[in-house]
Amino acid sequence: MNVSEDISELLREGIISQETADKIKEYYKTKGNQSHNKLFIVFGILGAILVGLGILLIIAHNWDNLSRFSKTVLAFLPLLLGQVLCGFSILKKQESTTWKESSSTFLFFGVGASISLISQIYNLSGDLSSFLLLWMLLCLPLVYLMQSSIASLLYIAGITYYLGEACYWHYPSTESYYYWFLLLAILPYYYKLYLHKAHSNFTTFHHWFIPISVMFSLGSVAQHHEELMYIAYISLFGLFYIIGTNLHLKNKKTSNNGYFVFGSLGTSSLLLSLSSNWFWRNLREEQFQFSSMISSPEMLSCILILIIAGILLWKQKEHALLKEFNPLNFVFVVFPIIFIIGLYSPIATILVNLLILTIGIVNIRRGAKLDHLGILNYGLLMISALVLVRFFDTNLSYVLRGIIFVGVGIGFFLTNFFMLKKRKENG
Repeated sequence: MNVSEDISELLREGIISQETADKIKEYYKTKGNQSHNKLFIVFGILGAILVGLGILLIIAHNWDNLSRFSKTVLAFLPLLLGQVLCGFSILKKQESTTWKESSSTFLFFGVGASISLISQIYNLSGDLSSFLLLWMLLCLPLVYLMQSSIASLLYIAGITYYLGEACYWHYPSTESYYYWFLLLAILPYYYKLYLHKAHSNFTTFHHWFIPISVMFSLGSVAQHHEELMYIAYISLFGLFYIIGTNLHLKNKKTSNNGYFVFGSLGTSSLLLSLSSNWFWRNLREEQFQFSSMISSPEMLSCILILIIAGILLWKQKEHALLKEFNPLNFVFVVFPIIFIIGLYSPIATILVNLLILTIGIVNIRRGAKLDHLGILNYGLLMISALVLVRFFDTNLSYVLRGIIFVGVGIGFFLTNFFMLKKRKENG
């Protein structure tokens, strides 16, 4: 399709005015420039990474033949070159996103390269987690000085890897508190990005990186009362779902809304895993020391996440987002009550199954009412998954199980068929 020819034809036919034609041309010109800018940014970042790797390879090739003084000078070369590029970006290319992001990327990796080279030259002791911690601390000011989103994303990935190295992959593990302070340090930049560049691709990447990092890291607080982490994770997924359905993110595509995806799928998956009796039976057999449980890191994390999620849920009602009942908004409120019941009674299993069934039925109803196939099929999938889980832990005959599956399959087909037929009739 040739836009210029189409506009000229519309002008000849008198469908649009010259003023409208000029606005359309300007729109497509701006749109084209934005696409080119995005490509320049991507290639600029890749170029910075490749140049940095090339410099390191050249240095590495002659490394053994160099004196200690020469090695020290070359160790600082990536760092100095990155600082020069960032200084040039600030002074001469302040409005260029490509220069800003590319130079920040080069300096980010230059800092890591310099630390590792100096450590190797002078045989400085330390493990990978301490190296990552120092690297991320030194690069944190870079995010704010350069206002660099790629540096922010690399920083989030770095602190997440640091936590895995410090708390998950080596024994004995160390405390994870440093990670949470490092995460808090980047949130002001993320919030500013969220307010001023809501439709930026970098903002979308942050909407995925942040929840992935927090989900991965939350388990590190578990020590002696791991069972409480089920409440913590249900509350976290509830918090994600509330964030993902707020006014600013609600209308985004699902692929751009990591909070909504992790909130809904995380809640559903965790509830399904707890819908069998084995978990609750083992829970009742545990000997809990409630005095130590109350002050445990697991309990404190549960309370903190519950408070934050509760505050956000309360704020949502001010924007009329709770007019339609959606149980996913309230699972984090209900589940702690079910968990407490489960400490003493097997009825918790029934309550979890009823909760999953309610989520499925309500979402089928919401999907039909809103004419939204995604919501409707999500509800159907919840019920189907519940049936599948019960398939493996009940004593029903294979014939009856087969009939149930056939019924669910027919329900899927008929529901979608009538929904599409309704759309066609109304369209």
